[in-house]
Amino acid sequence: METAQSEMSIIPNGKGHEVEDTAVPMKTLPEDTEHPCRTEGGEHNLAESQEFLSTMENKTTTGFTDFEGKTSFGMSVFNLGNAIMGSGILGLAYAMANTGIVLFLFLLTAVAGLSSYSIHLLLKSSGVVGIRAYEQLGYRAFGMPGKMAAGIAITLQNIGAMSSYLYIVKSEFPLVIQAFLRVDTPSSEWYLNGNYLVIIVSICIILPLALMKQLGYLGYTSGFSLSCMVFFLIAVIYKKFQVPCPFQDFSFNSTSALNVSITAEPVAGLHGGPSLEADSAACAPRMFTLNSQTAYTIPILAFAFVCHPEVLPIYTELRNPTKMRMQHVSNISIAVMYGMYFLAALFGYLTFYGKVEPELLHTYSRIDPYDTLILCVRLAVLTAVTLTVPIVLFPVRRAIQQMLFPNKTFNWVRHIIIAMTLITFINLLVIFAPNILGIFGIIGATSAPCLIFIFPAVFYIRIIPKEDEPMRSTPKILAACFAGLGFLFMIMSLSFIIIDWTTGGGKSSTGH
Repeated sequence: METAQSEMSIIPNGKGHEVEDTAVPMKTLPEDTEHPCRTEGGEHNLAESQEFLSTMENKTTTGFTDFEGKTSFGMSVFNLGNAIMGSGILGLAYAMANTGIVLFLFLLTAVAGLSSYSIHLLLKSSGVVGIRAYEQLGYRAFGMPGKMAAGIAITLQNIGAMSSYLYIVKSEFPLVIQAFLRVDTPSSEWYLNGNYLVIIVSICIILPLALMKQLGYLGYTSGFSLSCMVFFLIAVIYKKFQVPCPFQDFSFNSTSALNVSITAEPVAGLHGGPSLEADSAACAPRMFTLNSQTAYTIPILAFAFVCHPEVLPIYTELRNPTKMRMQHVSNISIAVMYGMYFLAALFGYLTFYGKVEPELLHTYSRIDPYDTLILCVRLAVLTAVTLTVPIVLFPVRRAIQQMLFPNKTFNWVRHIIIAMTLITFINLLVIFAPNILGIFGIIGATSAPCLIFIFPAVFYIRIIPKEDEPMRSTPKILAACFAGLGFLFMIMSLSFIIIDWTTGGGKSSTGH
């Protein structure tokens, strides 16, 4: 069977058939539905590109549909929430410091609404053509170029995300162990070497979870990961009422400070010099702020709800899958993350005001690097980041399978080899490429707007039949504007990064 035939054979009922809104689940399509592989013994030839719409009548079929519909609503919320929640929550207090409370709330609300609308476009497009794979939506909209563009964007975006998470493990885990042991100076012990620790974490925790056949099983670890972030949020709120303002730097009163990733130099204006009036002004919240760093915080907020590569795989495994049910999963996940984001940013900002660091926990370490609560919080955040990696890996593996093996059935050997290859590659990047975050900053500035804004909008415009929604209809005009917004974010993000690199200034040089 040719690839093109295999790609198109996943459309069961022709154009314009709203499969997802029917009362009959995808896995119980009528018996007389045509299927090119439903010949005698044909279940062993079922292509992975057909996996999302195959029937469950032949229980021996080894496609992904063997577990379609088994993930509960709650587990799906956990998985999508964990996909949204990343280490970016640590920088939201800094974002609020550079936008003000009111502007931050407005931007966060707008981004949450845009993210929900983007998921709506994806789900509606998938419902019309009966496809629940991002790459296959690209194929249906633009043929092979669309499929490859979506697959490459998902691969680059999620590899960049996984690399950034493991880079955090590499840089932060040794410091946490060092602080718990109260070792003032770094030693050559293997358990304080970030390269060894990231390999151990990858082999012992990430790899076994990444080898799961079903994404839904990760709902348990996702729930635990979100619990770790709730613990972080509670600690931030608690510390607001424990840390005086203006705070006093630990190095000011200590002759021996822990070698943490933040410099031990006193920050100008913290110890002596400024008047009490200046201190009082420094401890007053700002409702609206514009400065040189404000522009950098807009892309951070724009990508605070990136989860779109994971939406359709989670939709595939949702029990009783309908478009409305998956939209509810998305809305609940976004609403919960919205609340956590705002509270973490607000109380982090109200603790340190203008002195907050881009990484919030670093600011607490400046007060007391041996604070047991903050050390536990840092360990919890590391745990949450680590448990997010397998969630992000699943869409990458699926994208690779869709691009390289579209006609192959599910195979455990290939499933394992792809996971091990990805984890090995990412570990090598994290260990040997010290500037990996800068490299993937460019990738994230291009692939993220495509996955969040541009692709859902243009796929929607191309897939929704013109007889249902003419090109000048309001939904398609809104989708076109949404794609334009994606191009705007891409240009803006790339401009900030290029300016930061060429000037040697920006966030990197200011110590932020």
